Amino acid sequence: MGRFSAQERRDGVIRAAIVEFARAGYHGTTTASIADRVGVTQPYLFRLFPDKKTIFVAALLRSAEETRMAFERAADGMEGGERAFQAMTTAYAQLISTRPETLLMQMQGYAAVAAAEARGDDLIGEVVRAGWTRIWETVHLSLGADVDRTTSFFACGMLGNTRTAMGLPASAGK
Repeated sequence: MGRFSAQERRDGVIRAAIVEFARAGYHGTTTASIADRVGVTQPYLFRLFPDKKTIFVAALLRSAEETRMAFERAADGMEGGERAFQAMTTAYAQLISTRPETLLMQMQGYAAVAAAEARGDDLIGEVVRAGWTRIWETVHLSLGADVDRTTSFFACGMLGNTRTAMGLPASAGK
């Protein structure tokens, strides 16, 4: 196997961290489990990232951006309305079915905000709110800046996220 650059290793750590944090949350995930998943030692992990919080923030940023980009690609070239709504709904369902850890990571981020802010640490909250805002704006503009349509889109999406987190099918009818 060839050698990987530090950036490739960082990307691998972020992907592994998304999976681990999505499953166990911030406090339930160890840096050892992330290092094991990506196949590096903990000392090497800490050469790439200074601490667990930095890894968590990188995972939050990546999962929010992957979600935002999925919606942006889905609605590309559509001028709002029903076609864009359906295309993004399909993209959301595809994310839930093929990469549930991306959306579950975001939910872990929401859960981590209150705990972090109770400790006087607002970085996680800032990252989560900024990611959410970018996703909202992408969807909102893609839907022709229709607040009710955007709210409906996210309400259905969060229902799918919640059902996925509980191990139920994402579809409400099943």
